[in-house]
Amino acid sequence: MMRFLVKHLIPNYEDIHDAKIRTKYGNLTSFVGILANLVLFLGKFLIGTLANSVSITADAVNNLSDAGSSMISLISFKLSNRPADEEHPFGHARYEYIASMIVGILILFLGIELVQNSLDKIIHPQTIAFSLLSIGILIASILVKFWMYAYNRYYGKQLNSSVMSATAADSLSDCMATAAVLASTCISPLIHFNLDGYMGVLVAIFIITAGIKIVKETLNSLLGASPSREEVMEIVDLIKSHEGVLGIHDLMIHDYGPNNRFASVHVEVSAKEDIFISHDMIDNIEREIHEKLQIQMVIHMDPIDVDDEETNTMRETMKNIVTSIDPSLSIHDFRMVKGNTHTNLIFDCLVPYQIKLTTNQIMDQINEQLNTLDQTYYVVVTFDHAFTSEIKK
Repeated sequence: MMRFLVKHLIPNYEDIHDAKIRTKYGNLTSFVGILANLVLFLGKFLIGTLANSVSITADAVNNLSDAGSSMISLISFKLSNRPADEEHPFGHARYEYIASMIVGILILFLGIELVQNSLDKIIHPQTIAFSLLSIGILIASILVKFWMYAYNRYYGKQLNSSVMSATAADSLSDCMATAAVLASTCISPLIHFNLDGYMGVLVAIFIITAGIKIVKETLNSLLGASPSREEVMEIVDLIKSHEGVLGIHDLMIHDYGPNNRFASVHVEVSAKEDIFISHDMIDNIEREIHEKLQIQMVIHMDPIDVDDEETNTMRETMKNIVTSIDPSLSIHDFRMVKGNTHTNLIFDCLVPYQIKLTTNQIMDQINEQLNTLDQTYYVVVTFDHAFTSEIKK
């Protein structure tokens, strides 16, 4: 049904990278969410009140909060689509992350409130009025919520939308929560024991778990989480596909919201190559990354000497020394400066955050191994930390 609405209500719906089209997707899914949740709220609240069931009533209130969440999503899509300005040169797309955070917090508050009501129902149980209408409403709710989960999950992935993904997770938890309420409504009259309050607690656990997950994932995005290894390797593979690229290092990816990412990287090229040819290649790489991955890329070109045999030999020697200390260590920007009494080996060493060794300990081990080869070599090392998954040259 949602695909039918998309095809008939969103012109050029296949152009999902267009900001205006993306906003129309958000508006449509939000409006559908508001309408569906309001209908579920009214039906469950009426049945829950008539049946004297706290779990059904709580589930109804949960749907009302979901309608509010869809309203927040609707507002966030409008705000995040605002163009960049003088105060926000990277745009406003992070409004969507803020909206996801608000949705997660609302879900948490609802779960906590439901725990309190359910505990009171356990202490002071009341008889639940069983009816086929109640069963029908709950089954319909499960089907509707699963449908909402399916389309929010699908379009959340297609549009890279955190707020749609949060809505999908919430809808799935609602399915499980309503299933628990349905079980309580059916089983309690059969065993002559009121499960209403206990199922209410179970519903609350589902809701709180979903809220915590949404808040955690959104907080990571706001704080600047490391990009996935798949995303890193997609960029690396694209850059390395160009014949003139000799190596890559210092890749940094900045996320300013869905479809609003910026990145920078150092690309090593031969110092013997014509600088205009290398610069032309760099321009082509930047353009290709933007067209294929929708990332604004800035590339710093590092020329390296590939024809000096001694430099090449010592570069490989230092790589072997560094990786023998820890396989996840790597070096780049290697060069040699010769003097009358000694030769400086100058390079950067990339240190992933998971390494337990300190930079002083790494330096001591480098010097110890190098001195066994030649005591006229001195090392000058700049230690860097990885901003992405490790890049193997």
